[in-house]
Amino acid sequence: MAEAAREQGRAARAWVRLPSGRRLDLLAPTPFDWTDEDLAIGLSRTFRWGGHSVWPQPLSVAQHSLAVLALRRAAGRAGLNRAARPAATRDALRRELLHDAEEGLTNFDCISPLKPFLGQGFFELQQRLSAAIATRYALPAWTEAERRLHKRLDIAMAAAEAVHVAGWSREEVRGTLGIRAAVMEADPLAALHGEEPWRPWPPDRAAERFLAALRGLV
Repeated sequence: MAEAAREQGRAARAWVRLPSGRRLDLLAPTPFDWTDEDLAIGLSRTFRWGGHSVWPQPLSVAQHSLAVLALRRAAGRAGLNRAARPAATRDALRRELLHDAEEGLTNFDCISPLKPFLGQGFFELQQRLSAAIATRYALPAWTEAERRLHKRLDIAMAAAEAVHVAGWSREEVRGTLGIRAAVMEADPLAALHGEEPWRPWPPDRAAERFLAALRGLV
């Protein structure tokens, strides 16, 4: 009887303990369940490409998010059709930085081959977390033009990461991954931080830089 009660209690638990000590309820998250530090730490310890890397360390979602933010800022400053580009407002940049934020609360960035097997329940969990994040950080809804630009930048980073971090060939990026974007040679973060191009940062460094960027945009 006691063992059955313990099993039922374990099955019913749907919250996780965050570094701050706060509890995040995955079934009913609120915008107050985590600190900014919790989010930065979570994203710095959540890895792209299933954690696979040709470097000694894997690439964190925090570093990826900062790279996409850097591309978005650059897109707002350059281009032949600049007048037609969505404005790089603080709201737009904050939403760009946080485009994968729910992954830092679950510590899970699902690789593409696995996604079809996760089911509706996991999709709904992600939606609940995304809604709480949007409320917490006052993220506006994407316009169609903004979403198109975001996808282009996010896919461009994925193509570059596949080659420079995960070890895919350019032919595999196009043929196996189905990514048609050209592979960038220049790391958008290297000049900003004086780092070796495409080298994944240690989690503490990624968390610190993510947190600084977030606080600069809130």
